[in-house]
Amino acid sequence: MSGVARILLARGKTVTGSDAKDSRTLLPLRAVGAKIAVGHAPENLELSGELPTVVVTSFAAIPQDNPELIRAREENIPVIRRSDLLGELLEGHRQVLIAGTHGKTSTTSMAVVALQAAAMDPSFAIGGQLNKAGTNAHQGTGDVFVAEADESDASLLRYSPEIAVVTNIEPDHLDFFKTHEAYFQVFDDFAARIIPGGTLVVCLDDAHAAALGERAAARGINVVGYGTTGAAAAHPTVPSKATVLKTWVVAEGTRALINLDGHDLEVTLQIPGDHMVLNGAAALLSGYLVGADVEKLAGGLSDFSGVRRRFEYHGTIAEGNYRDVTIYDDYAHHPTEVEAVVRAARERVEAAGTGRVIVVFQPHLYSRTLEFTAEFAEALSLADSAVVLDIFAARETPVEGVTSRVVTDKMTIPVVYEANFSAVPDRVAEIAGPGDLILTMGAGSVTMLAPEILARLQG
Repeated sequence: MSGVARILLARGKTVTGSDAKDSRTLLPLRAVGAKIAVGHAPENLELSGELPTVVVTSFAAIPQDNPELIRAREENIPVIRRSDLLGELLEGHRQVLIAGTHGKTSTTSMAVVALQAAAMDPSFAIGGQLNKAGTNAHQGTGDVFVAEADESDASLLRYSPEIAVVTNIEPDHLDFFKTHEAYFQVFDDFAARIIPGGTLVVCLDDAHAAALGERAAARGINVVGYGTTGAAAAHPTVPSKATVLKTWVVAEGTRALINLDGHDLEVTLQIPGDHMVLNGAAALLSGYLVGADVEKLAGGLSDFSGVRRRFEYHGTIAEGNYRDVTIYDDYAHHPTEVEAVVRAARERVEAAGTGRVIVVFQPHLYSRTLEFTAEFAEALSLADSAVVLDIFAARETPVEGVTSRVVTDKMTIPVVYEANFSAVPDRVAEIAGPGDLILTMGAGSVTMLAPEILARLQG
């Protein structure tokens, strides 16, 4: 929501709004002219001195009995989704939209940074804050607009992209879709919305994304793929235009040799993990398809320093009992994401030659936790040790008798179940030792613990 607000402000519109609590997201918005209330109340609709022409909301996150939505309905003010507004903002631009169950924010961010390095100055709206730029949205001077296309409530069907990237497809958000088949179908429908002359880009290393590409090609849609050499060979009907030829771990991160439609490019990704290499290949390919210089794209990708809450570095203990302990934070909240991030942390530890991986995890949503109990336990057990918080309910009503123990009881590593949020730094201090990598993970309030753990270990 802050991203679309930032773009509207840059276009000279009057923007008001409210949030449940104050945060570091609100300060820069106020600085560029937004009027923002803390707390929801009917009178917030008149922060500008008059009623708004439209109210924008996230239907998934904001309940219909919100007092501002009630007031809007009473005043006959249109209420639209964020995706509807983003669709209007995208009009008149060459749209590059990144979709998929996992990796949307990282891939979108990489594409933005690569295009900026190629001097194309794209507009963008992403779900995370770029570490270097310190923002999640920008009104650019170029004709390209890069954005995430969120499938969680089928809102991606609001867009008409020129380039549509699908990173992977794995059933999720079943509280909305109900069935796996309905979830898969929304991506087929998204592919059908690509404009004439546009291109669908799919990850060939993901079976469901590759299958989507094959179905789309059979329907006459222009489809290209990206992925490893083995994946490219396994899906010959989808031409691989960005092929990962080789990867190796170096002190700076992960180095990769990628063939981009005949151009061999060497890039160094500061964010570890094979999944990040694939995201980088998608970013290069999407930039190439809108006409950017390939060498400049590669240079920009190597300069990419990450996104807030995507393997975000928080600090290293310099001395004492916890010497060389490093702390990272990540948004991973689905078993596949958890597995990928823990494996990346393992690579980082093994490259350093010391320490263990300790995960501090907060499950997100009761429905997701119950749907993927065994998968969460298996993914978390790839760490050496874990502290698991209770479930972050978010928009859901708590389920009586259900706690994170449904996951911890199935884990095969030493694990502490800690229901007391404020006690977690002490639990970590009891486990951690020199050289360990500590990783806080989840989509809820767990992100607040990374600096708290750092402070506790520093004494």
